[in-house]
Amino acid sequence: MKKFIVCLILLSVAIPSEAAFWNRKDKTLEKELQGKGYAGNLPAIENNTEKRKTKTSKPAFDSLEGFDNPADLKPVPKDNPAFIDIIQKKDKASQYVNDANNMIPMMEKLLDCLEDDAPLQLFVSRANLVTMNADYLNEKYSGQPESYYESFKKLQEVSGYIKSIVTLRQEAVTYQRYLAYTESGSIYNPENIAQQLEYLKEEVNSSILLLREEE
Repeated sequence: MKKFIVCLILLSVAIPSEAAFWNRKDKTLEKELQGKGYAGNLPAIENNTEKRKTKTSKPAFDSLEGFDNPADLKPVPKDNPAFIDIIQKKDKASQYVNDANNMIPMMEKLLDCLEDDAPLQLFVSRANLVTMNADYLNEKYSGQPESYYESFKKLQEVSGYIKSIVTLRQEAVTYQRYLAYTESGSIYNPENIAQQLEYLKEEVNSSILLLREEE
């Protein structure tokens, strides 16, 4: 019993001294950590934040109701020369290409006459058709850039030669019998006319090739 009382007395003496020791230790640690971290309670950050909102932008111009309605759209003025020439900026060279394409069948029919040795009347008819259209193109494109095209210059050259051959063959029918034995009548003899027609055939074929290159 005495031993138990002695133990209680010793324990009561030791506890205050132990508490004082730890109290001094906590104050020393607090002093060392002062200004080196955060002490206190964290703020409730969820109260200071807002949820992300989806922003919508307004168009710069107001849309027109029924804009895509075909009934409200004006037709394209295809028959207006201003629209064709200015809006579409139609190339002038395309007109020449169309004219050149129109000349090719005429030239080919004339070439058929030369190759088949067609009658004079058919030859003259097709030859005149070629020369009249060539004269029209010469007047149409005179002074224009198209007049410098190789196909254009060749066509005008061949057209002039066709006119000469037509005149030669027509005169030969009338004058050959009277001038057969004279010096001037030699140009109307069949051999000379045949040579001229052969040369014309080559020139017409060359002209057709140049016209086709414009396509």
